[in-house]
Amino acid sequence: MKKYILFDNDGVLVETEPWYLKASQKALKEFFDFEFSKDDYMKLMINGGSVWQGVEALGASTSEVNIARDKRNQYYQEYLKNEDISIKDVQDILKRLSRKYKMAIVTTSRRVDFEIIHKNRGIVDFMDFVLCEEDYDFAKPHPMPYLTAMKKFKANKDECIVVEDSKRGLSSANSAKIDCAIVYNEFTKTQDFSDAQYKIKTLNDLEMLLEDMEK
Repeated sequence: MKKYILFDNDGVLVETEPWYLKASQKALKEFFDFEFSKDDYMKLMINGGSVWQGVEALGASTSEVNIARDKRNQYYQEYLKNEDISIKDVQDILKRLSRKYKMAIVTTSRRVDFEIIHKNRGIVDFMDFVLCEEDYDFAKPHPMPYLTAMKKFKANKDECIVVEDSKRGLSSANSAKIDCAIVYNEFTKTQDFSDAQYKIKTLNDLEMLLEDMEK
């Protein structure tokens, strides 16, 4: 029986990934006249690579990349503050789930971005804790983020389920040997989820999935 739900953040609880890509594209074009496609971004998402790899390979200096990265972060935060990043019914679903399960968010987001995303959103109210990129040494697809969450709950892998929308997150969960449910997301739909234990169309389906596991 599952007792703990470990949620990814971006693309699962909020729709932020397209805006992160747009901010990266804008900064790469502005500072390096470098075209960065969604396909390029998808490849990096799978292995946890950096959006700056292309310009570094072309000889961009560390200081130049740092300046462009800071600008990208500024653009991204502007999008987070001004664009609609909500996913339908998330708060209602979490409220119902919280009556039966302990829950946490395990994200590769920076804490500063996470706090902007979730200001007055009500999602974190249902969580026992949140792990951001500053809270572990190795990011997804490494298993450490989910192993850290499991340890914090003092749970075993059979008691946990991960909810993800990306191949990178799925690889992290699989490496940690925790069952993973992939929730459909238009942005990541082309990624290979053949090794996912479960696939759901929306978070609403997570409730039914968990109920079926108890039968």
